[in-house]
Amino acid sequence: MNVSRERVSAIFIIFILLIMIVAGVMIGLSLRTDPVAEALKNNQVVTTLVVLNDGSGNALATDVFVYASNTQRGVLFDILGNTGQIYKKSLGRVDRIDAIYREKGVDVYREEISALLDLPIPFTLEITLDDFGRLTDLLGGLKVFVPSPVDYEGDGGVRWLLPSGAVTLDGDKIQTYVRYLLPEETDAEQEDRRQNAVSAFLGALKDNRGVVLDKKNFPVFAGMMTANIGGDNLYRLMELISAVDSESLMSQSITGTLRVVDGKTLLFPFFDGQLIKDEVKQKTLMIVSSDGQIPARAYVVEILNGTTKQGLAHNAMILLQSSFKILQTGNASRNDYEHTEIIDHLGSDVAARSLGDFIRCYNITEEPSDAERSGDVDFTLILGADWDGRYVRGGYGKKTEEELSAGQDGSGAAAGSGPEKAPEMLPAR
Repeated sequence: MNVSRERVSAIFIIFILLIMIVAGVMIGLSLRTDPVAEALKNNQVVTTLVVLNDGSGNALATDVFVYASNTQRGVLFDILGNTGQIYKKSLGRVDRIDAIYREKGVDVYREEISALLDLPIPFTLEITLDDFGRLTDLLGGLKVFVPSPVDYEGDGGVRWLLPSGAVTLDGDKIQTYVRYLLPEETDAEQEDRRQNAVSAFLGALKDNRGVVLDKKNFPVFAGMMTANIGGDNLYRLMELISAVDSESLMSQSITGTLRVVDGKTLLFPFFDGQLIKDEVKQKTLMIVSSDGQIPARAYVVEILNGTTKQGLAHNAMILLQSSFKILQTGNASRNDYEHTEIIDHLGSDVAARSLGDFIRCYNITEEPSDAERSGDVDFTLILGADWDGRYVRGGYGKKTEEELSAGQDGSGAAAGSGPEKAPEMLPAR
């Protein structure tokens, strides 16, 4: 009788333990976070740092891919390897940004790029050049444009051969496309090609989405990429990345002034990096917008100097040329403009606002293109006395008395809080 009671008690204890274990597992599963879902929770964008490296710790191409889940649109921000700053936290010196990747690894690299763009970057994706070639073959090749045939012998007797035109390159050829550098080319031109390769890779993922996301195939593709997440989370991230509308994929590079520091030619971003931060915000808002107002082409702007100050239109051209097509610069019909203004020849309020937001000028008037312009110009920007070289002082150009008294500038900053007067700028690329 006692044995039976002891046996019943033991079974009861085991049963209780099993319940506790099952409950613990269920609680654990419920508390397990999905980092991709978390990234989308309070934001419509997923941001991933994509690094193409040579397999020996050197970054060949670095791009921040921002994807808007609600519109399936994306933008690639090309982080030029020679972007220079005082990297106090990571290096403790002035150097190229890609030195951080080589010396400190991808996590510290991501932190510095996140600070540079003022953009949270939760995910990283690293691909060696060899694996990039293998992925290219699995995806059926990458489509790129080669402006002229390449037939050149590089260092060590390596022969670089590429056809010209819009071509589909296999794994070996795409590695040549990424690596080659002709004597007459600049490093910036090589970096452009490398970004084109990353863009083509995203397009190929889109075209082969069903193959990549097949449960049997995915481990093969995932095995050729190193990410800071894995398993189902990586699968979910690739689901999003491969859904991008590759036809509308935009790209943006950092612009700045080239300076030689300790024998290295470094690119120092314009306005202490504020310009690229503003460009990131502008492009992100564009891809998130669900009104279909992403332009099929770059808007064409003519810039006129409406003041007596020399060089204003030229510097504004350098400022705007990374986001808009500048048709011409010159002097306005008079030089006593008090307020900067935008003349909209396109008749698109949304498009005009995209330019106005970028320079904090909402003094916008609409004027259809005349026969002289032949519709070539979308906007005329006339710089007035309130132009400080980066923004319109006070935020919006002309304001109503009510806005002035309320201290509104529509930018979330106090009036007159924009950057100081622009330095003389030289095109970096």
